[in-house]
Amino acid sequence: MTTTTHVPALRVRGAIKRFGAVLALDAVDLDVSHGEVLAVLGDNGAGKSTLIKCISGVHHLDAGTIELDGVTVSLSTPAAARASGIETVYQDLALFDNLDPAANFYAGREMSGPSWLPRAMRVLRRKDMAEATGRLLERLAVRLPDPGAHVGLMSGGQRQAIAVARAAAFASKVVILDEPTAALGLRESRHVLDLIRRLREQNRAVIVISHAMDHVIEVADRAVVMRRGRKVGEEIPRRENRQRIVSLIVGGDD
Repeated sequence: MTTTTHVPALRVRGAIKRFGAVLALDAVDLDVSHGEVLAVLGDNGAGKSTLIKCISGVHHLDAGTIELDGVTVSLSTPAAARASGIETVYQDLALFDNLDPAANFYAGREMSGPSWLPRAMRVLRRKDMAEATGRLLERLAVRLPDPGAHVGLMSGGQRQAIAVARAAAFASKVVILDEPTAALGLRESRHVLDLIRRLREQNRAVIVISHAMDHVIEVADRAVVMRRGRKVGEEIPRRENRQRIVSLIVGGDD
């Protein structure tokens, strides 16, 4: 009889990170599969941000391993993480307000040519970048009133959608979203949640850091809870076990 072994898109094992005398991550394990939305929950100081910064190459683990599709990787810089197929959208979105969506999509990755010329002499392929951006926004059902407008003139939800779509465009394995619905209204939050579902439908592994429990219950397949740098529990988020998850977050199970 043959057996198949499930290999997650991302696997973290025994993650340890110290900042001086502070143990920010204490032997944390985490898995997320292709086509799955994983929520990472916890109060401020629980270690969530440190964990995603280690996965996205901002911090380097003191001990432990990170695997992508079963292969151990060294994510020593954000550029190394992006090259490995991991894209992260932080709360500040890191968008250029004075540029349009296409220019934001390809900032640092500009299409230019002809290829035989030195890079400094190549011409930007603005039309190609605009068309590629339009196709991706259409695939993710992101609708903008004026796709050529500067993003600084757009609403918070539209800006969030552009940042998430940009991550989806270049993340071959994992998309990490840090508080994707924070400071958004009800309608704009709904659009972002729909976008997260579409990422899952396109077989992306998605990690969502969120304090919005209703949104977690709505879109996440699993939730892991962190407290004081440790993973203290894992649940399938449902309304009927909401109180259990909250207890794990605040330490009511101690």
